[in-house]
Amino acid sequence: MRTEDVLAAIATGLWRWENASGTVTLDGEAARLLGLPEEPVTLTGAATRSRFHPIDWNEIDGIVHLAVAEKTLAEARLRVVDESGRVLRTVRVRTRPIITSPAEGERDYELIGTVQEVTEPRPGTTVERTSVTGDWRRSREAFLLDAGRALAEARSTTEVLRVAASLSMPGFSPDGLAVYGVSGERLTIIGHHGHSPEDSAPFEGMTVDTDYPAAEVVRTGRAIYLPTPEAYADRYPATWRYVERFGRRSWAFLPLIVAGRTLGTWMAAFKHRVAFSPDERSVLTTVARMLAQALARAGVAETERELSLGLQRTMMPTLGPEIPGMTVAARYVPTGGGLQVGGDWYDMIPLPGGTARSEGRRGGRFALVIGDVQGHDVRAAGLMGQLRIALRAYASEGHRPDAVLSRASRFLAGLQHYPGRDGGSVPGGGPRTDAGAAVMDEWYSVAGPRFATCLYLEVDPEKGTLDIARAGHPDPVIRTADGTAFIRQTEGGLPLGIEADSDYPTTRLVLGPGETLMLCTDGLIETGGHDLATGWTRLRPVLEQDSGESLEKLADALIQAVHGPTSHYTTGPLADRREDDIALLLLSRDLAPARLAGGVPRRTALTVAQAEPERIAGVRRQLRELLHDWADVEQIDSAELMVSEMITNVLVHTDGDALLVAEARGELGDRRLRVEVADTSDELPHRRRPGELASSGRGLVLMEVLADAWGVDPRGEGKSIWFELYECGGTEPGASS
Repeated sequence: MRTEDVLAAIATGLWRWENASGTVTLDGEAARLLGLPEEPVTLTGAATRSRFHPIDWNEIDGIVHLAVAEKTLAEARLRVVDESGRVLRTVRVRTRPIITSPAEGERDYELIGTVQEVTEPRPGTTVERTSVTGDWRRSREAFLLDAGRALAEARSTTEVLRVAASLSMPGFSPDGLAVYGVSGERLTIIGHHGHSPEDSAPFEGMTVDTDYPAAEVVRTGRAIYLPTPEAYADRYPATWRYVERFGRRSWAFLPLIVAGRTLGTWMAAFKHRVAFSPDERSVLTTVARMLAQALARAGVAETERELSLGLQRTMMPTLGPEIPGMTVAARYVPTGGGLQVGGDWYDMIPLPGGTARSEGRRGGRFALVIGDVQGHDVRAAGLMGQLRIALRAYASEGHRPDAVLSRASRFLAGLQHYPGRDGGSVPGGGPRTDAGAAVMDEWYSVAGPRFATCLYLEVDPEKGTLDIARAGHPDPVIRTADGTAFIRQTEGGLPLGIEADSDYPTTRLVLGPGETLMLCTDGLIETGGHDLATGWTRLRPVLEQDSGESLEKLADALIQAVHGPTSHYTTGPLADRREDDIALLLLSRDLAPARLAGGVPRRTALTVAQAEPERIAGVRRQLRELLHDWADVEQIDSAELMVSEMITNVLVHTDGDALLVAEARGELGDRRLRVEVADTSDELPHRRRPGELASSGRGLVLMEVLADAWGVDPRGEGKSIWFELYECGGTEPGASS
């Protein structure tokens, strides 16, 4: 049986294209597929070209020239058209060039190949069987879409290499992969698949001028295709001896190019023969481009992560030594985007003159600092580091909290001061140049000055006193020994850096046995679309749910409430969902071994100055929070009314400040509330009989009506007026027993 008969039986025709004469010879089957009578015929190049769609002919023209240059197989799909331009069928053309004029500078050749019809399904029909060519083009497009999506989602070099190793290319999947990078003048193996670790030893540290395909690709930026072992051995005899033992049959080495720069080489090795047709080369080239971009993105992401971790390790402190009678816990959670660094920080600073020895342990005064520099970028992190060092320096000099913050504000304002073009120098004190001025002008106009909120407190572990100075930062939160949590309002000033000279008044609190202090940045409160009010509502149950748990577990629970799996159930009312850094500090005073009768009291104390009568509203709010679980709501209203009256009397009738102490003691449902307001005046209050239109004089009358018990106690300097309320309804707690 003749070869022509076999080919005709499978609907495959033969053709010969002679470049020198410009003629094309077709057998009968090839003529039929091109819409001509089914008989051998010889056509001119122009006549043959008229039988194909012009777009397809332009495609094959480039493919043929590439095949001639590289002496490889040329393959393409072409649409056959009639005289009116209507598409008759689609054929697959496979040809191999034969050079007929080997002389230097001449390019005469012959193309000998086959023509075969491709079965294309009509729109709306179901393909019941695979077409002759396996519908390879559509499979390629689907593969490239999947590969592009998978590589785009890879976030590290390891993930990129894992995706590359799992790619299943349609019809010619490689079984061995290697990715080479460039370090100086040497190749480095970034990763490989299909080889054991010891297999890479001969290729480690290879210079870029080595006679090896990957090195040549790096030097030239052009792909190398080796379809046979003979082609490999002939072209690279020096390195063939290292490759022969792997038993591969074909190799492709493609450049990894990003932004015009060759980053390395991707090697795909095959155990079966691959002709590297134009379609196959197109797939490999596309994958190489996507792989290069994925590796570049992964490299940038890994650099950012390393920078982020380095900044965090450098700037975030560790907590100090064990403190007798107290426990400290801290957390820092960076924002989810960018470099994952920002301006939030915390610190623990031992203070001078506060070191004592007690049973071999270190104890004494120390300071806790928490703050937030505006922004979530590298500049914010840099300012945070400088500000943290300055605060440590000022605290170590022995300054009080108000002085520490005043100096820190002046430092931050001066650090960002830029005199503009009319000034004589730039930050750092160097001479001013036009080029430097232009750079600074642009930087200042875009970046602008930054401010920072901060809360600084000194702690005396023996007495439990806390001296707090606050610069625009959220107020601290106190959790009492019985598990009640409330915001403790303190005096405050402007954020650091806004004014060079700012005052920061100091507030003194006493942290009682079993009580816990929480300091945090606004990220803990506002993350998830919350404002300060709704964010506190979300955190309060977490603080109160188990007052006996360890401080470390409480810190984890607070972070989980904001970033945990269930945090999306507690989103805030705001439309935007803010992402912010979080810094958290917890300080707890150990509970005394011997509990007082009636349980641990719930207590708060604060001062209202003569110049700040507006703070009475804050006192009422804090008293209501202290009694948030009180059984009788009317008693809470009565307590607020009496406290307002008592403090107002001090501010109106004396020249001093009012000191309030409120304490609730006893078991739930059978508690006693005692509120004392002290002042430095020796004049005792007396009962008055105001008229109907009088605007004052009813304070003691209200006390008699609303309080279960009340009185006035003279002191050495001044007096104290007090009242008591009994939760059980007028009966003193414990009287029934």
